[in-house]
Amino acid sequence: MKYSPAFSKALESTFHLFFFLIAAAAVVAVGLICLFLFINGLPAIAEIGLGNFITGGSWAPSDLPPGFGIFPMIMGSFYITLVALVFGVPTGILTAVFMARFCHKRLYALIKPAVNLLAGIPSIVYGFFGMMTIVPAARRLFGGNGASILSAGLLLGIMILPTIIGISETSIRAVPDYFYEGGRALGASHERAVFFAQMPAAKSGVLAAVILGIGRAVGETMAVIMVAGNQARLPQSLFRGARTLTANIVIEMSYASGLHRGALIATGVVLFVIILIINLLFSIILRRKM
Repeated sequence: MKYSPAFSKALESTFHLFFFLIAAAAVVAVGLICLFLFINGLPAIAEIGLGNFITGGSWAPSDLPPGFGIFPMIMGSFYITLVALVFGVPTGILTAVFMARFCHKRLYALIKPAVNLLAGIPSIVYGFFGMMTIVPAARRLFGGNGASILSAGLLLGIMILPTIIGISETSIRAVPDYFYEGGRALGASHERAVFFAQMPAAKSGVLAAVILGIGRAVGETMAVIMVAGNQARLPQSLFRGARTLTANIVIEMSYASGLHRGALIATGVVLFVIILIINLLFSIILRRKM
């Protein structure tokens, strides 16, 4: 069906405006979230004191005077995320390489839906899985009650796998075939051509997968609450419990009021800034390598 030039131009302009509005709505939504966090969180930080809030080692809202130090939760989030990345990043990237360049088509038809299914499992289900399998195994192997940084990190490592695998595989498949073919033409084996020719060309996408995996690990709440032990104190070891920033907000927000509520919202501000800094650092690293 043919349209007149004027109608085609008007239709094109309409779609341009529509997509612009959709993109603008996303930007406005992010801006409103930032505005809410900072308007409600900064007054609490000012009252508590930035140094006392960030580096304070005591979180005791019911004490007199109350303590609002989130440093134990910052360190808990850091250690749990680090364990998740140590397990999830190598596993996810190598799985993506296998699926993109080594996997047989029949086996791929089984693995790909399984990876997609992992992405669709609710967090609470992962939490039950961790409670019933990872926590008892940690209790038998390392003692204690099993709810620990290690248990939470391993569970988060499983949860970030679909994100890392999916984006990494897409990035590897998007690399033009002449990278691989050039490596083979120079005498490289299949494995060397994949890892030393294709993978460097896909590093931006793989790095994006790692960044999104970090964001998922840092922001996860329900599953971590069920397996981390939720102890608002500085982590002593990988086999002891800890509380993350997100868990601290969820556990106490329902009954918090006044300065306590403001401190919890301020915790969200700190979490937002941490994720922003991580994204900026990875962007800088990527630009320097390119």
